[in-house]
Amino acid sequence: MASTIDELIAGIEVELEAAEKRAKKASVEVQTILAAASQEGRSNLTPEEDQRVTDLFAARDQAKADQDGIRVKLGNANKVKAEEVEAQRAAKEIKTTEVRKPSYDQVSRIGQEERTYRKDEDPYGTGFLRDLSRQFMYNDVEASSRLARHMHEERVERAQYLTRAVGTSAFEGLVVPQYLTDMYAPATAELRPFADVCNQHPLPASGMSVEISRITTATGVDLQATENAAVNETNVDDTLLSVPVRTAAGQQTISRQAIDRGTGIEDVVFQDLFNRYATRLDSTLITQATTGLSASAQANSYTDTTPTAEELYPKILGAASAVEANMLAMGTPSHAVMHSRRWYWLSSQLSAKWPLIAQPNVPAQTGGTNSGIQYGAGVRGVLPNGLKVVVDNNIATNLGAGTNEDELYVVPASECHLWEDPNAPVFIRAEQAKAASLGVLMVVYGYFAYTFGRYTNGMQKISGTGLVTPVFGA
Repeated sequence: MASTIDELIAGIEVELEAAEKRAKKASVEVQTILAAASQEGRSNLTPEEDQRVTDLFAARDQAKADQDGIRVKLGNANKVKAEEVEAQRAAKEIKTTEVRKPSYDQVSRIGQEERTYRKDEDPYGTGFLRDLSRQFMYNDVEASSRLARHMHEERVERAQYLTRAVGTSAFEGLVVPQYLTDMYAPATAELRPFADVCNQHPLPASGMSVEISRITTATGVDLQATENAAVNETNVDDTLLSVPVRTAAGQQTISRQAIDRGTGIEDVVFQDLFNRYATRLDSTLITQATTGLSASAQANSYTDTTPTAEELYPKILGAASAVEANMLAMGTPSHAVMHSRRWYWLSSQLSAKWPLIAQPNVPAQTGGTNSGIQYGAGVRGVLPNGLKVVVDNNIATNLGAGTNEDELYVVPASECHLWEDPNAPVFIRAEQAKAASLGVLMVVYGYFAYTFGRYTNGMQKISGTGLVTPVFGA
């Protein structure tokens, strides 16, 4: 079946982007080889490096030559499209007979063109999901046309993020309309309360790691012993912190019968996949071995068989003190991250003692304030010392010897670093991999990187028997 001109242009643009990436990648690899030789003090490259550089230059030149040809092809395609647009405009043009001029309020006016998939007309994304399925199952012409318009709109508004979503075919990877990912976020699941308060960064366009230099040996300044005497000199040194890029993904096979004859099946499946993606990302940040928040944070033990809020609160302040002592001017303790059971237990406690020092706008005779918002919607409340409370049920509750403890974290949000694809953290890829069994495979995936390790002991946690399953009431 012949492609529409928009589909053709989209395919050529992807082809051009791929050629540009090949040229850039070759140049970067050449620079890396030369830099390695310089750092090792070698005046010549090894025979293998020489051959590799020669091959890379050839690949770069070929990619540049390909770009020239692709640009000519793209120019011709755009000319064809312009001619089609002009022909359509001329066909729709209505010439006045000059019998009388139209009244001002009867003149048609054209403003911003509406998006193909709109929240006000299709709030649950049924149209997008149906088109996605029908295009891959039946190669539906109208569905393909709408998806092509959607991808063209994405290229105009978020072109810099599409290279990771679109493959060699214009529809091999499709960007989910952003309002759908926004809509699905509040659905029932642990979701990502902690991830949303982290220091957000755009994920680099390429590579499987984010490299950060950490100064581990600082310079020195001392008093000069006497005039003209040598002043203090301490050589600065750094250590490379390599942060891996991780992939969170999930898939689901939907039967053609469910799509053809069911109602809202796609909504339910994709909503759940979006929820699981958000939950897995946040859970990874907190519980992953070695690099997660729990593994990175310095432990502060709270051991008590009859825990109380009056005893736990000083532990929270001790953790905040440790954050500031280790970070100094590089970060300030800003958030207390806890499980919902711990927050409600703190809220249930009564006291006849009040803090000597409290944060502005925190009433004197309370142990903090409750913002009264629902789970996952932001900061839940404020403790007397000003720490903002984040409630996150991705925190484990099966810790400790009795497998019934949770943990409470005190963190500087500015040093909780999270790299994600801006605006479009989730992409969908649909394929007819299950055609023989009348199934359609739906995949949701995304890339992210995170670290809490720029500064040693910058994160603190409270753990121990004082955080066993709370008891509410007598």
